[in-house]
Amino acid sequence: MAEWNRGADVRLWDNLLSVWQVLDVPEGWRAEIDDLRIVMTPPPHAHHNGIAAQVQRTLYSDLPEELGIYQRLGVHIAPLDKLYVPDLLVMPIDLIAAADPETSDLLDASEALLIVEITSKGNAREDRTKKYRAYARGGVPMYLLIDRFDTRGAMATLFTEPNEDGTYKHSEAVPFGKPLPLPAPFDVTLLTDDFPG
Repeated sequence: MAEWNRGADVRLWDNLLSVWQVLDVPEGWRAEIDDLRIVMTPPPHAHHNGIAAQVQRTLYSDLPEELGIYQRLGVHIAPLDKLYVPDLLVMPIDLIAAADPETSDLLDASEALLIVEITSKGNAREDRTKKYRAYARGGVPMYLLIDRFDTRGAMATLFTEPNEDGTYKHSEAVPFGKPLPLPAPFDVTLLTDDFPG
């Protein structure tokens, strides 16, 4: 019976992926596959976009030429059959160039060097828990969570060294207003002073 269920899940995943690929998503919206269903997220608040622009500008200040920063690029978390569209991700540009537009092959989240999620009021819990665990299980080496709605106050947290159990071995959290160093290959300091709360 378990084999039949797994086969049913694989067929459902394939069907969801086919629908996701042709879905006409309204401008600014995001469609993801999570828990074997397609989830739609409305456009984020202007503050959310302002933070994304600041993070992107900081990362580009010393980014190695072979890396690119991408917004709204779908990545597959293979161990969990999830497809997330992070706010920002850093990935080798040769992987992007090699992506075949004629196939349904997805970029694997483990090939990203950094994934950035910026919480919105409606998705903060998912970014803190569900996506945190998924990115760790998927082997994403660095997950930067910028959480404007943390109960301790607005925080930026860098998680590193993912475990297969869905956790990260290390984290460094700073409140907005404090600098957060990002290690190699970035070797930059993220200044959070001007992040809108």
